[in-house]
Amino acid sequence: MTGHEDPTAGHGSDVERTFAAFPPARGRGFAVTWWGQAWLTALEESALDLQQLKAGRRLARAGAVGAVSVRPGRITAMVRGRDRTAHRADVLVEPLTERQWERFLDMTVERAGHVAALLDREMPPHLVEDASVTGIDLLPGMGDLEPECACDAWDHCEHTAALCYQVARLLDADPFVLFLMRGRAEQALLADLQARGDTASADGVRDSSASPSPPGVDALEAYSTGDILPPLPALPGLPAEPGTPPSLDTEAVPDADVDPDALEVLAAATAVEAHRMLAEALRDAPRDPAVASELTLAQDAVRLAAGTSDTRVTERLADGSGRGRDGLDVAVRAWRLGGEAALRVLDETWTVEGETLARACAALKAAWDEDERPPLRRDGNRWTTMDGSPGQLRLGRDGRWWPYRAEAGRWVPVGAPARDPATALAAAEADGVGPQPDRAEESEGR
Repeated sequence: MTGHEDPTAGHGSDVERTFAAFPPARGRGFAVTWWGQAWLTALEESALDLQQLKAGRRLARAGAVGAVSVRPGRITAMVRGRDRTAHRADVLVEPLTERQWERFLDMTVERAGHVAALLDREMPPHLVEDASVTGIDLLPGMGDLEPECACDAWDHCEHTAALCYQVARLLDADPFVLFLMRGRAEQALLADLQARGDTASADGVRDSSASPSPPGVDALEAYSTGDILPPLPALPGLPAEPGTPPSLDTEAVPDADVDPDALEVLAAATAVEAHRMLAEALRDAPRDPAVASELTLAQDAVRLAAGTSDTRVTERLADGSGRGRDGLDVAVRAWRLGGEAALRVLDETWTVEGETLARACAALKAAWDEDERPPLRRDGNRWTTMDGSPGQLRLGRDGRWWPYRAEAGRWVPVGAPARDPATALAAAEADGVGPQPDRAEESEGR
């Protein structure tokens, strides 16, 4: 393990977990969560031979990866190659040092939401960002996944690539797999966090007792009497949906510069925003990426339309945004799939060139076998199927592929984005019916 710290150092670092082999899963993506996708990005940005990645992805989909062993600094599996020969494949990930673990634990206990998210098998982005500020990179970056294989390949081969694709599925289900690679098993990590939390609480009590007492009755003494005040009520639960604001009395509204319909929709939008903020406060979750901080007037019209079913309001928003009713319906559909990012993909056509185009073409080439790759016609950042199926891929500026399908003579978004174009196109073609739009419609951005 040249260049890696001894993975047997540290609490709980001698634990090894073994995961049963995945069954074949053709046509499915390997990562759904953002941290699983980050793992695959580290692989795909590090490998020098895209053909090996393609072959590894095909092996993983075919169920050629055996049981996966995960321990600090290393993941291992037997992988059966295209010639049916089984090879032991290893991928090395550098464990954190004891000093790094100390900083990470101290940082994590300061944010109760981090611990709660981990217990829910979630990896909050703020946890990774906060760790990075302290000099700790939890997720691997380019070049951090070091391959070792019995086939003697010097770079990622089809066997180590297949192993990495399967590990992305493990990370999707359980982010503690990543912490085990970095040197801490789940129970040891949680025990360390608990111990630090208890110590912090005890230190807080000692510190407060050492300070001068303020005038009045000590709080502990007051509450020990029991019945001076009624007990505090429990925190309110999160309502199932935002409340409905009261209808305005139009006769009581003055005529000057007051639009009752506009006031009602703004009140409804405020209720939706309040519901979202309460949900975040109760679970200490990061801000919903679908709610952008700065929107154009046309984008904000879509956001408002997504939060109301009042036809009077949607008609006015359709006119005010310049989209028309059908165009607004499609935009609302995009907003619900991905917020502002999805709207940009819906509205924008941009020229893909240089390195971005090379990466896109490589991803398309690697996504299918030669005999399975659909014929595609490119127009800007849009690739449209030419085999009669009503599918289209739109490349976002962040490198993700958005699935679109032809419905009633226009292109409409039909799913969340994916790093793998084959996964996105499968969503676009699922249950797809109807003729494809002609090139005139396509050029209008429909």
